[in-house]
Amino acid sequence: MLAALLAACGKEAPGRQTLVTTTDASAQQPQRVARSVAVDASRRTAIVEAASRVAPAVVSVTVTSHQRTTSQWDFFFLPQEREQLVQGFGTGFVVRQDGVILTNQHVISGAEKIVVTLRDGTDLPAELVGEDPLTDIAVLQVHRTGLPTVTLGRSTDLMIGEWVVALGNPFAYMLGNAEPTVTAGVISATGRNILPGRDQAGLYLDMIQTDAAINPGNSGGPLANALGEVVGVNSSIFTQSGGSVGLGFAIPIERAVRVEQEILSHHEVRRAWVGLDVAGAESMRDWKTQGGVLITAVAPGGPADRAGLRRGDVLTEAAGHTLHNYLDWEAVKLDLHVGDSVRVKVLQDGRPTSRLVVSGDLPTTTAEKVTVVKGLQLVTLTPQIRAEKGLQNEAGALIYRITPEVAKSTGLQNGDLIVAINRRPIRSTNDVTDVLEALKSRQLIRLYFERDGQVGYSDLLFR
Repeated sequence: MLAALLAACGKEAPGRQTLVTTTDASAQQPQRVARSVAVDASRRTAIVEAASRVAPAVVSVTVTSHQRTTSQWDFFFLPQEREQLVQGFGTGFVVRQDGVILTNQHVISGAEKIVVTLRDGTDLPAELVGEDPLTDIAVLQVHRTGLPTVTLGRSTDLMIGEWVVALGNPFAYMLGNAEPTVTAGVISATGRNILPGRDQAGLYLDMIQTDAAINPGNSGGPLANALGEVVGVNSSIFTQSGGSVGLGFAIPIERAVRVEQEILSHHEVRRAWVGLDVAGAESMRDWKTQGGVLITAVAPGGPADRAGLRRGDVLTEAAGHTLHNYLDWEAVKLDLHVGDSVRVKVLQDGRPTSRLVVSGDLPTTTAEKVTVVKGLQLVTLTPQIRAEKGLQNEAGALIYRITPEVAKSTGLQNGDLIVAINRRPIRSTNDVTDVLEALKSRQLIRLYFERDGQVGYSDLLFR
């Protein structure tokens, strides 16, 4: 008992000898190092490696623009133009060492000033090289060389359930550094087609679905596989709260790169034309009974007409993809280059057959353009252009390009079809030129135009 008490107090018991064991600290050091190395190795997972490979090339995108504002008093008084300076935020990633950056088109839409922030916090002014609202891709350029770039992968061999990481800038300037945020998840699905929303300019087709958290501000950032290869551009989420609920979507990287190459080469994206229309959203439930997508119109002399396709045929497959509804067909068209050949399978009079369609330029692209007044360019309507645009009227002059200033002062838009001026029908651009040349200074005219299947008019003071 005494020995136990003394031992507890650190003293020796009388008549007992304490055995002292000396441990060599240097002998334990290799074991500690080995355990540390093992733990570090277990922490450095594929997710960590992937994020570390991609992060250096991720940038923040800050956009400044003017936005019109209204108030409750606008109901009682004539509205006056009021604008305020607003900032928007998104993400991008460097694809070329000379400063070429990919992001979403909706991130930079309406931008008057674009600033790119590198990972080290450096702010660089960015130039908008080009944008494509249809695919929601934009290309930026900063004047800096030797920038780190991402490694591009393939979206075509993604496996459902494999790990991916999404990198972005969800908090913009609210954080103290420019380090991108990393979220991890899996590939939930591929080939997702999202029905266009009321305010959605782009077509989100053949998308990659992931449960990696994508929040506002992540738009335009990269989605990478476990090898650190970028397979998509983070673009949109389904949410009711504004935050991630595990339904995120990314644009396939192949589509984004194709748009980038078109913009860098031609300063615009050339759209391939096949010259046929199909039944839209109203017929999506009829796929099982029809067995495919119903062709509702074929442009005379167009690529589909030359391939032997007819109105009433049912498309069942295109470019190796089964067509369930019109979105599947739009997804095939979206990734076609001008001049590409696409093999389609079709039911003609109930019998299956195959046709090869060679796509061409849009008729409006190849049509002769006429500038009737400064800032207003027109083309004469042809059957091919009528089919391309889905117009109701058979004759008129289509607005091919209009400057923002002229659009604001006239109320006209790109794609409007001028069908009459005062009481004179318009059948060509020459008719518009003749009418305008005959007008006297400061004469009021009424211009009738087709838009979205409806005919409207605008009263203009010709100067």
